[in-house]
Amino acid sequence: MNNIQKKALLQIFVLVLVLMVITGFEYWRDSGVMVSTYEGRTETLTVKPEMTVKDIGEVLFQNGIIHNATLFRINAKVQGAENSLQAGNYVLSSKMSMSDIIDKMVRGDTVYRLLTIPEGYNVEQIAKLLDEQGLGDGATFKALARNFTPLDYMVQQPGIIYPVEGYVFPDTYRINPGMTEEGILKMLVANFDKKLTTDMRERARALGLSLHQAVTLASLVEKEAKLDTERPVIAGVFYNRLKQNMPLQSCPTVQYILGYPKAELTIADTQIMSPYNTYQNLGLPPGPIASPGMAAIQAVLYPADTPYFYFVAAKDGSHRFNKTYEEHLAAVDAVDKE
Repeated sequence: MNNIQKKALLQIFVLVLVLMVITGFEYWRDSGVMVSTYEGRTETLTVKPEMTVKDIGEVLFQNGIIHNATLFRINAKVQGAENSLQAGNYVLSSKMSMSDIIDKMVRGDTVYRLLTIPEGYNVEQIAKLLDEQGLGDGATFKALARNFTPLDYMVQQPGIIYPVEGYVFPDTYRINPGMTEEGILKMLVANFDKKLTTDMRERARALGLSLHQAVTLASLVEKEAKLDTERPVIAGVFYNRLKQNMPLQSCPTVQYILGYPKAELTIADTQIMSPYNTYQNLGLPPGPIASPGMAAIQAVLYPADTPYFYFVAAKDGSHRFNKTYEEHLAAVDAVDKE
């Protein structure tokens, strides 16, 4: 072997050695032995259900979380996690080792998002929230709500638009990415059932109400009242009217039929033929018209002992309560002049 050949072999050896050192360093750095020298970089990345471990590695690499997508795939295989990485949104840092990233995805340690359902929202409004916040498909949610009756006190009968209406408790919920509309609906209803204590259930029975009737009446109180102090009084008025076989004449029931909170109802509106129209039908509507909060439910369970049969809303959201129809008309006239 001449000197030229020896020199060429030496160059090849050095090149191979350098490549081995670089590869070894890459693996050492990316697999978790050394992470503290990374420049800090944090990203929220989405792993979709259809993504393979190779796809995930590419996303991590492209976003500067890891330095080698192939090594990520190798690490996942070594850890036996190739098919165990869960979909979702993850907060990941370039200072994390590959092993830590893989472990996090195996656990499904995703970033949750918050969904706040205000008191008095109905199924249509909740579906719109899901659409607006990108947490689910509103149309799918509504379709499920038409036939979803997991609780034995929920009622599904002709005339009821959404059997689940009223049984979604107003609260703030943690929604994990990838959660289905059915999963969300189950969680919302389960929370309602949890909030309804044994004492509350027994109190409803003592009043001669089924839970469905109690929730239905609470939904009317929720939509009528703006002040917590007035909720028990409004509930008392409704009880008085029910006992006297008087129509409840609750404007929110007509607004529910219309599909929006019309500020002032016309005579024609109050004459709409619908089982929900409490101007045209005696007693309660067939089901709740919204999700009542705890204050409204408690108001129905513990109503004020009041002599009133009428109330009208003032401009500031409070109500004027009256015993007779004549007094009520005078109060309506006074409110109109405010």
